Amino acid sequence: MTSEALARAYLTKAQKRLRILDVLLEDAAYSDVVREAQEVTELALKAILRHLGVDPPKQHDVGHLLLGYRDRLPPDVGDRVDELVEISRRLRRERELAFYGDVDFIPTEEYDLDDARQAREDAHKAVWAAQRVIQEGERAN
Repeated sequence: MTSEALARAYLTKAQKRLRILDVLLEDAAYSDVVREAQEVTELALKAILRHLGVDPPKQHDVGHLLLGYRDRLPPDVGDRVDELVEISRRLRRERELAFYGDVDFIPTEEYDLDDARQAREDAHKAVWAAQRVIQEGERAN
């Protein structure tokens, strides 16, 4: 499998999972929206890196790696790299808490509609960026 095929596979997985966020939001499963949004974002950013020929590390926050490749991205995506880095960082911090919680942090009680909406919006931005990068690459070939 080529890096490009894997990039497209990651994007497809991210797009499919993105649709799940709406179902979770409708069910008021706010902490689950946050957790799944992190995974969507991770897949989307790894799709971008794979498309660029970068083998991303096996870690959840890869946003910072985009900083070194800003000039290889379509201008409208390159202009938003800082935002994507922050989204990745923020959702990574929430990943475990949103899923497992802690003795003093019950995820189903701590996350609210605003948290879930923000996470969903952030995941949409990451998927949009991956779509733009991969579509632009397909046009160039």
